[in-house]
Amino acid sequence: MLQLIQLFLKANYKITFATACAKSDQAFNLKSIGLETVSITLNDSGFDAFVKQLNPKIVLFDRFNIEEQFGWRVSEQCPNAVKLLDTEDLHCLRKGRHAAFKKGEAFNDDYLYTELAKREIASILRSDCTLMISEYEIELLKNKFKLQESQLYYLPFLVEDSQINVTGLNTFEKRKNFITIGNFLHEPNWQAVLLLKHKIWPKIRLQLPNAELHIYGAYVSQKATQLHQPKDGFYIKGFAENVNRLMEEYRVCLSYLPFGAGLKGKILDAMRNGLPCAMNPIATEGIFGHLHINGICEEDINTFSDQTVQLYSNKNAWEEAQKNGYKVLEERFKLALFESAFIDSVEQLQQNLKKHRQEHFLGQILQHHNLQSTKYMSKWIEAKNKL
Repeated sequence: MLQLIQLFLKANYKITFATACAKSDQAFNLKSIGLETVSITLNDSGFDAFVKQLNPKIVLFDRFNIEEQFGWRVSEQCPNAVKLLDTEDLHCLRKGRHAAFKKGEAFNDDYLYTELAKREIASILRSDCTLMISEYEIELLKNKFKLQESQLYYLPFLVEDSQINVTGLNTFEKRKNFITIGNFLHEPNWQAVLLLKHKIWPKIRLQLPNAELHIYGAYVSQKATQLHQPKDGFYIKGFAENVNRLMEEYRVCLSYLPFGAGLKGKILDAMRNGLPCAMNPIATEGIFGHLHINGICEEDINTFSDQTVQLYSNKNAWEEAQKNGYKVLEERFKLALFESAFIDSVEQLQQNLKKHRQEHFLGQILQHHNLQSTKYMSKWIEAKNKL
């Protein structure tokens, strides 16, 4: 989201950030980059007056459930506003994989075609354009749900030239230990920690008895702190103040995810900091394209553990993996490859909005019905809250 904000700021857009979330000390300070922040309330008609007076040309929804809440209100009050949906990742894919994981079954279409998928796909159809960070998920939407490519826009995580730095970072000899990082409230991250604790780390530790694994992430719970075992080299470190400074100290980043979707930010952070990664296919999804990965990728836990030890111990393999990471950033995620094209695409959409909506008339049909069902459910909740 911050990258999208920066893209629009560079193009001289005035941005108003409206949020229904409670304030957090760990949230980014938007005022520091000149953004006006406005608090809005779910199921409250006060938003109607606010957005009508604001009269935005473009409205960007952060995930489909926000579009569900406010999309119909925007359509009523600002019918000519371009509606962009930022998926972050496909929730129906992540939730479906999670459901299969809990049942101990292989993921299949039965876990994909769900009630959540109906809501998410409907939100995509109602929006004028949906931003996707993963090429894998674009292909899934096209092949499984038959969405048109003209409704989807590929915009992954972006890295500035100055962040692709092959000089000045710690060398192989100056680095030690393993790191993994991720919000503890995010279920794929939590399950990954449990997998590391009980199945993967003991195998690595057996071969590298002096190595340590340091786990960072916000919102550390009591059940997470109970996993902290220094005698086993397993450390729960908690919130990371500076990810870049931190990652430069470690030799290998562990990212074995039992389920998930989208792109894994920790892997891009690792590549920016010259940190090779040990990953499974879920973790690598959508990142490397046809290029070599910055480390190892293996599904089988025994093989994964053995190859991770080799990556950690072999300087030549480690340095080759580091170079692969820099090349991936340069060819697939460099800011200059995307920023101008994205803003041009949005402005062309603005200029041809009527024609675009006619060509995607199904979205207008869904919008019509959503204005009835979601609208009156929201009004009922608002009335109930006033009692």
